[in-house]
Parts: sequence; structure tokens; C-alpha cells
Amino acid sequence: MMAIDVQNLPETVKEIRRQLSLSQEDLARALGISFATVNRWENGLVKPSKLAKAQLDNFCAKMTRQGKLKLTGGDK
Repeated sequence: MMAIDVQNLPETVKEIRRQLSLSQEDLARALGISFATVNRWENGLVKPSKLAKAQLDNFCAKMTRQGKLKLTGGDK
């Protein structure tokens, strides 16, 4: 399973949304979290909880398997 690097979370979340053409609200819905949480991640105000991080990792892994997402740097 791929793991998202929380050090670069704001850039990573923006890149995920860009590649998947998702708004912050769309991504929040897909992860089962609030829009405000995604917004805070992108603005570097908070880091995800363990549960939210696992949901984000799983979502990204699923999108990568489906060929919709290509993240670099997280799986060195």
C-alpha cells in the first residue's frame, strides 16, 4: 500500500485533486470527512488523524490501481 507523505501534505492533496479533477468538497465526500478538514490540510493548518490518513492512503491506492492517479515521491 502506498503511504502519503504528510510533510508535503498541502502539495500532495492539491496534486491528488488536480489529477482527479476533484473539488475539495468532492475529495472530502470520497474520504468521508468534512470539506473544512480537506481545506485545512491544503492550507497546512492540520495534519490528518491516523484514521483520516489511512482513508487518504487507501483512496490514493485505489485511484492509482485504477490508473487515475500517479503520485511520485511518496514511495521511495
